[in-house]
Amino acid sequence: MFYAISYDIRDDRRRLQAAKILKNYGQRVQLSVFEAELDEKTLARLQQRLGRCLDLAEDSVRFYPLCAACTAKISILGQGVVTQDPEVIII
Repeated sequence: MFYAISYDIRDDRRRLQAAKILKNYGQRVQLSVFEAELDEKTLARLQQRLGRCLDLAEDSVRFYPLCAACTAKISILGQGVVTQDPEVIII
């Protein structure tokens, strides 16, 4: 499933750590927003990794699942493109 992931993290160190983790799973599209194609197992692993670096009393990470029909309707004003899985060709 395609996800938009946003965060609000107060501490610079935790924010940088969370961004580094998210870069391994998706594409940064704004300063605190990532897009990623994740299956259930990968989503659970990402949430677990983020949970270990956050202060859950101060920080927030939101995962917005977008269905294929919704993803096709994403519009962008200004710069940027919607994240897409790279084509894989097996030879």
